[in-house]
Amino acid sequence: MKILHVFDHSIPLHSGYTFRSRAIVNTQRELGWQTAHVTSAKHAAGAVPGAAAKGDAAGANAGSAAPLQEFVDGLVFHRTHPGALAQVPVLNQWDVVRTLAPRIAQVARAERPDILHAHSPCLNGLAALKAGRALGIPVVYEVRAFWEDAAVDHGTATENGLRYKLTRALETHVLKRADQVTCICEGLRQDIVARGVPADRVTVIPNAVDIAQFPMLGARDAALEEKLGLRGKQVLGFIGSFYAYEGLDLLLAALPAILQERPDTRLLLVGGGPQEQALKAQAATLRIEDRIVFTGRVPHAQVPAYSSLVDAFVFPRKSMRLTELVTPLKPLEAMAQGRVVLASDVGGHKELIEHGRTGYLFRHDDVGDLARCAAQALADPAALAQVIANGRAFVENERNWRASVRRYEKVYAQALVARGPGPAPAERPLA
Repeated sequence: MKILHVFDHSIPLHSGYTFRSRAIVNTQRELGWQTAHVTSAKHAAGAVPGAAAKGDAAGANAGSAAPLQEFVDGLVFHRTHPGALAQVPVLNQWDVVRTLAPRIAQVARAERPDILHAHSPCLNGLAALKAGRALGIPVVYEVRAFWEDAAVDHGTATENGLRYKLTRALETHVLKRADQVTCICEGLRQDIVARGVPADRVTVIPNAVDIAQFPMLGARDAALEEKLGLRGKQVLGFIGSFYAYEGLDLLLAALPAILQERPDTRLLLVGGGPQEQALKAQAATLRIEDRIVFTGRVPHAQVPAYSSLVDAFVFPRKSMRLTELVTPLKPLEAMAQGRVVLASDVGGHKELIEHGRTGYLFRHDDVGDLARCAAQALADPAALAQVIANGRAFVENERNWRASVRRYEKVYAQALVARGPGPAPAERPLA
């Protein structure tokens, strides 16, 4: 079995998207499958919001255009260069499809894959369908999130606005025409089925963790602890991009109440993003600047040292379609590293965390309940130790990549059956 993966962007950029992609590809290879990889022009142009160049955690976009072929961490990525419309608003989205479809076909002719596996966004799916139809290769489309929902939070679209509706319509178009559909969680699966896609064509391939990449953290990094003024403190932490939907403003609002119960608590915020200045201003208004450490973005290799300082990671995501439907990776990574997870009870978190057993859930958008949950969790070290053990076991036994990736075997087999036996049809032009 050989699979040609079609990605929006890939390593060496660092993002949750690229980490999942790398884990899928590496695990498929460990299982004996062959893989090839092509990225859209959005990687080559460096137009990847929230992705970091290798070496930076939660960093900025990539720089110059990539070569047509790039060798990264033992993998070959076929790149796609932007076209003439790449700088034209609105039309730049079509330019992604217009340049990617022939690139997929070109790589497919050389690699001769059995399956085209296109990953979000739907522009990749459209291009894969175009190439797959011309070459007679079945297409699997994987949904990791719906672009329109993230765009609402980022302020680049309004819910039920024209751009929102068009993107949703394109997504549904791809979902209905792919031979098989995968998604990362049950919330997305339910939404996809509600759009009219048969349930037996939609499979959940859940997010997981490579235990080897996220071993249990040992003792605190003493030098860093001293440098940041955290010696002897109980530390709540967040490491990632500061987007509005992450709800970090709620965490800051809850901190005064947490401090009343646990005066030695400190908040460690590692990363950056659109909300960074607003959060610093909020801290000043609340007069808690001396209780919060803003580190800014740090080199990716140093993230484990910062994680070692954290007693409990807090994920106070606000309730919206994006957070209700999509499961994040970071809570699983924290569990794997032996850290307690406190999270809002949005749908994406409830698929990962069992309250009181593998972590703690508090009511979303509720500052008072967040404060209560954090103070209560920090007050009981014995209970925390058991929750840590349970969380680590959950990741090891149920959310490891080998278990998740094995689910593709049935998906690919069904896609091949859906396309039918016999030779591929004569190639048609991609115009």
